[in-house]
Amino acid sequence: MINTERVPYTAQRRLPPAKSLPGEAPALDRGLAILELLDTAPSRGLNLTEISKAIGSPKNSTSRLVQTLIARGYLVREDDTQRFRLTSKLLRLGQPRSSDVSLVECALDTLRELRDATGETVQLGIPIGDEGVIIEKFESTQAMRIGVDIGLRFPLHNNAPGKVLLAFLATRERERTLQRLELERSTERTITDRDSLRKECERVAQQGYGTDYGEADEGIHCVAAPVFSRPGELCATIWVSAPSRRMPKARFVEVGGAVMRAARAIERKLTA
Repeated sequence: MINTERVPYTAQRRLPPAKSLPGEAPALDRGLAILELLDTAPSRGLNLTEISKAIGSPKNSTSRLVQTLIARGYLVREDDTQRFRLTSKLLRLGQPRSSDVSLVECALDTLRELRDATGETVQLGIPIGDEGVIIEKFESTQAMRIGVDIGLRFPLHNNAPGKVLLAFLATRERERTLQRLELERSTERTITDRDSLRKECERVAQQGYGTDYGEADEGIHCVAAPVFSRPGELCATIWVSAPSRRMPKARFVEVGGAVMRAARAIERKLTA
């Protein structure tokens, strides 16, 4: 039996929970606070006591809110640990659609085909604020693979999909976003200078795909391309992630071509 080693992809990070704000709908406010809180604990989840304490609400009322969110499909409860976790329902809201078919549904076959063609982990992500978020994935069938979770967020400066989401924004929006970003260093190759990142975005936009070689995580390479819902309107990014020894820089042009072809295939289904 082959032991599968999953390599964590730490380019992804999560937003801190928002503090509850006074308003005319306090129950709605607390419900949203629960969703944002659980977004900070994607793997292990949180129990009722932890949620109640974090949002400053009595356990009885917190329990009612949690049960409502479960009934609406936004949360699940693990029977063995009694911990609550987010489902992927939020990620399905507001996706670009072709008639009644969502972006993910349009992309599934193409993602699988790209995974099979490259042999590596393939992911689909969309922009949310000044970050990206993974909404679908097909993991490599290799013994050592890149481990990712749907719903995980990633910054825009230190990885291929993030650079794509930044590079293909309208010029003014890209510049405003670039000025807001915190260019934190993840490895010695991370771009932390705004002028350098601006030039990198120009390069990505010109060649049609983005790359990173250990800029977010040592030993992990990525190649990404943009997906447009209509000309000039960026809606998503698709990318391949792999250990550097299986996808060295010498393969970037080859994989870049495959990723761009996959992106065009998704666009055709979106606009059909």
